[in-house]
Amino acid sequence: MTFHPPQKAMQFLLSHSVDMEALRALPQFEDASQELVSDVLAGAAAFSSDVIAPTNWDGDQSPAQLKGDDVTASPGFKEAYKAFVEGGWQTLATPEDIGGMGLPSVVSVATNEMIYASNMSFGLCPMLTSSAAKAIHAHASKELQEIYLSKMVTGEWSGAMCLTEPQAGSDLGPVRTKATDNGDGTYSLKGQKIYITWGDHDCADNIIHLVLARLPDSPEGSRGISLFLCPKYFVNEDGSLGERNKFKPIGLEHKLGIHGSPTCTMEFDGATGWLVGEVNRGLACMFTMMNEARLFVGVQGVAIGERAYQAALDYANERVQGVPIEGEAGDPILGHPDVRRMLLEMKTRLMGARAIAMATAAASDLAFASQDADVAKTAHAREALLTPIIKSYGSDTGVQVASIGVQVHGGMGFVEETGAAQHYRDARIAPIYEGTNGIQAIDLVGRKLRRDGGEAMKRLIEDLKQIQSLAEGSSSADKLGLSQCTASLTKGIEALSTATDIVLKADDKEALSVAMPYLNLCASVISGAFLLKSVVKGAESGDELTASMASLARYHAVAILPEANAALAQVQAGASALFDFPESQLADL
Repeated sequence: MTFHPPQKAMQFLLSHSVDMEALRALPQFEDASQELVSDVLAGAAAFSSDVIAPTNWDGDQSPAQLKGDDVTASPGFKEAYKAFVEGGWQTLATPEDIGGMGLPSVVSVATNEMIYASNMSFGLCPMLTSSAAKAIHAHASKELQEIYLSKMVTGEWSGAMCLTEPQAGSDLGPVRTKATDNGDGTYSLKGQKIYITWGDHDCADNIIHLVLARLPDSPEGSRGISLFLCPKYFVNEDGSLGERNKFKPIGLEHKLGIHGSPTCTMEFDGATGWLVGEVNRGLACMFTMMNEARLFVGVQGVAIGERAYQAALDYANERVQGVPIEGEAGDPILGHPDVRRMLLEMKTRLMGARAIAMATAAASDLAFASQDADVAKTAHAREALLTPIIKSYGSDTGVQVASIGVQVHGGMGFVEETGAAQHYRDARIAPIYEGTNGIQAIDLVGRKLRRDGGEAMKRLIEDLKQIQSLAEGSSSADKLGLSQCTASLTKGIEALSTATDIVLKADDKEALSVAMPYLNLCASVISGAFLLKSVVKGAESGDELTASMASLARYHAVAILPEANAALAQVQAGASALFDFPESQLADL
């Protein structure tokens, strides 16, 4: 069950789909040379495959254990986490002014994909730590930042988010955890949180929880929620760890997948916390954390899909059944057309989702680092638009690809020893957590698309048209067989434009009824365009891998991009397609 990160694919997209030169032109990223990025990718690939990947099976078969008030991580996790921290991998894309390396986030999309693919359960811990540190940096007081941030940046201390309660999931308005002002700058928290990923463990010396709670005089609903920082251990004035805070794990969930990730029920019994941000503005602060996490959940989908793809490819190269159409007796099933179809479907979908993830991160980098206010504003709008798309499409792609991976294995995919079943089980959580994919679709049509009258989407559509024109005018178009790509992209852009106009004019019921088809339509077109862009740019630079990428782009044009037209039909049908059927007869005709 080995894993080899797809460095060539990642490097190709970084070089030709993402405008890395525009990022390197910014003062913050001027040291992120191509040579440095290549070295970072090579180092991350070696670390992921040699150190983290060997822990994956043990984590699945020997989940974390709750013993008394403490959680013990799966075998090998503690040692791997120590090596992760010592290698500086947590600091990669963190700004230099708070102790990070300051590389662009788009680079961390590639390195984190490697880590998640090596062991998705393990990768959740550093992902949440990074996101928690970002929220603390953005919203916490200078005093709290000085105490907690530096060790979270290195990963010596991990982070967790405590949002969900039994009655408060996607809708956090009903949160009941209580916060009482102690009158000394601290608050006492009492309540129970569920589904807390890496809520307790023995890999890091301290765990910094960001907890949503409600003050007694706060308004009802989400407008009355505040955010608090609660460390597992208090920090003494000299920076050493003191007494344990008054909260603990009281249970671990037994889950379909990600067994190595301790999913805790946490009980806060008069725990001491410090306010982060303003009173009753906790949800806004938490979204700083969640937005980054949503991007990287999309990356998780790509990662587990890549792991499933590699396992399927290895099996297809070894398994002998029948005689392939152009083969001989004893040749492996890789020669059967339907097996080739499945493998190409997996690889192409992953490459398209990976391109959207990198584009989302690149927009984030530009929004953060550009000194031109208009450029930064436009980039931020692009990042906001793409975030729900990559979270949903990336995670759905992971499930779809992992399912195909089981199919390639045949009967052996349905038993545990090949690992194909674990990939499928692990992938299934990504469309659920950090906001279900239905919530992402609602966010896309309800906020990201409509709040500016569709301007951000219209700018994106114009960029997609420029990619189409670039491909049509390429001197390599005929050689690479891009006519099918440009023709399919033309139809896809038309479908996206039509669907966007429909959603912008629709009432809330109509818009929400078609939100998921619209999101998938967006993803089908955007991924195809970004792959085509990488082909054209790769050809211009003489990249020897361009022909291979062109093959994937052509497959995308005939098998994936046309899905936009089916999604458009759903958008045009509107709410009636969902609500015409009588609710009383949903159980039976």
